[in-house]
Amino acid sequence: MKIGIRREDKSKWERRVAITPDHAKLLKIKFDIQTIAQPSKVRIFSDEDYKKAGAIVQEDLSECPVVFGVKEMPSSFFLPGKTYVFFSHVIKGQLHNMPMLQRLIDLKCNLIDYEKIVNDKGQRLIFFGRHAGLAGMVDSLWAFGQRLKFEGLHTPFERVRKAYEYDSMEETKEALRKIGKEVSERGIPDDICPLVVGFTGYGNVSKGAQEIMDCFPFIELTPEELLTMQKKNNISKNHLYKVIFKEKDIATPKDASKNFELQDYFEHPEKYKSQFAQYIPHLTILMNCIYWSLDSPRLVTKEALKQLSADGQQLKLKVIGDISCDIEGSIEITCKITEPDNPTFIYDPLTDEIMDGNEGNGVIVVARDNLPCEIPREASTSFGEALVDFVPNLLAAHSSGKLDVMELPKEFQTALILHDGNLTKDYTYLKKFL
Repeated sequence: MKIGIRREDKSKWERRVAITPDHAKLLKIKFDIQTIAQPSKVRIFSDEDYKKAGAIVQEDLSECPVVFGVKEMPSSFFLPGKTYVFFSHVIKGQLHNMPMLQRLIDLKCNLIDYEKIVNDKGQRLIFFGRHAGLAGMVDSLWAFGQRLKFEGLHTPFERVRKAYEYDSMEETKEALRKIGKEVSERGIPDDICPLVVGFTGYGNVSKGAQEIMDCFPFIELTPEELLTMQKKNNISKNHLYKVIFKEKDIATPKDASKNFELQDYFEHPEKYKSQFAQYIPHLTILMNCIYWSLDSPRLVTKEALKQLSADGQQLKLKVIGDISCDIEGSIEITCKITEPDNPTFIYDPLTDEIMDGNEGNGVIVVARDNLPCEIPREASTSFGEALVDFVPNLLAAHSSGKLDVMELPKEFQTALILHDGNLTKDYTYLKKFL
């Protein structure tokens, strides 16, 4: 039995892998599964690492019934009848990926998307979410420090580096704890006090971002308390403030006679409207970590920011870390994806214009769809640990030469977008996008 590892080439920054050399070694020793990895000069684990683990390194993956990757694969790479497992980014009908999906259909391939591999409770099992949160929060704090520097405020946040500039997450946290200690002892400048960091959502992405927040002294508030804190006299200069926004805080029924119901919101987001604008004036940093669909209400709109910037008022909101990164989605001003070496742009609400960097009028946006690639070794190791146990059963489902859906691990059945080139029941809605 053989599996293939696709070389990542969507971005020069993409150094992650789904199956690490250690996992390849485990599969070979325990299950007699041979890993064939395409050569790569940028992957965090070298070709030699794979060879030492007993894997084969070569371009040709044609003898592998199942091929694993991380990001989207080019249409020219696919072979007829194969099973491909990767983050396809097609489930929202993303137009730029529809030619890729059509090619998989034409070649009668099977497509499994990690994003939809879930347990009985609908919880995702194989993900980079925590690492996206970790890197996203670090980069947003870096942007915050640079923004304050531009505004003439020199703070300890000026010493925060971008996530990929640290050697490990342990080193990152140690550096941030030192900054946190300085905040605790010396306090925050009056000009940015209270320093409020808001997190939308409470899943893996949000937990990762909050893990970085734990490096600092903070006081947690409810969204309701946030709205009244400015009236209090005991605001701390030696703490950050943390607020977690759940769905019920973000949206409210359009029908005022109805109460918010979480399951109804998930199933019918179009019946709800946003109530998030009331919180924006109180936030310093907003970390957007929540799932958003096309019918869901937006969190931050251009109009809301324009109103807050009227009459020459300076926005308290300095940085939006848009980890969810839906173009013109929950954060309407997210109009493009940024990269590690150019991680920010500024949106000016008064002119509706953007400019790369941290200088200018408006709010900084960190909008990244590949944040875990900044911490590729730790992200790949964690991801592979979650994936590797499923590999033997996934291969067993191909024992007849074709994919037998009934033999597929049940956690993967909901993630099967294409079977023999046909859209499966849960994904037939994608026909309208092709």
